[in-house]
Amino acid sequence: MPAIVACPSCGRKNRLRPSSEGVPRCSVCHTVLPWVVDADRQTFDAELAASVPVVIDFWAPWCGPCRIVTPALENLARTHAGKLKVVKLNVDDEPEIASRYQVQGIPLLVLVRGGNELDRLVGARPERDIGAWLRRHVDIGAGAPA
Repeated sequence: MPAIVACPSCGRKNRLRPSSEGVPRCSVCHTVLPWVVDADRQTFDAELAASVPVVIDFWAPWCGPCRIVTPALENLARTHAGKLKVVKLNVDDEPEIASRYQVQGIPLLVLVRGGNELDRLVGARPERDIGAWLRRHVDIGAGAPA
C-alpha cells in the first residue's frame, strides 16, 4: 500500500510509491515531499531502492524509546526533504527482515545507500544527535537546527 503524505506547502495529500529514481514531489505545487514510509516483507526491498540515502528505522509499537525517535526522524525527513528517505519497519511484524539485519535491540537506525550499509545508530537519541550522525555520512547540509 502506498504511503500518503500531505504536502507541507499546499496540504495536498500525495501517494508515494517505491521509486528508485528521483524524489517525491507534490502533484499540485511540485514541492519536494518528506519521504517517510512504512514497509513490510512485500515492500521492504523495493523501498530501499531509492535515489537518496535511506534510513531504516527498526522499531516496535510497545517500545517507548522508539516513540521518542519517530518524531525526530519525521522532522529530519521534512527538514531535509529530497535528500533522504526514512523506511520504518516493525520488527514484531517482520522478524525475518530484522534477523537479516541482525537487529538485537531497538530502536535501531541503519543508514543504507545503493544497497550498502553505511552505519548504525542504536538506542534513542535526540534529534540533534541523529542529525549529526546523518551529516557524517550524507550531504544533507545543515538545514534547520537539529
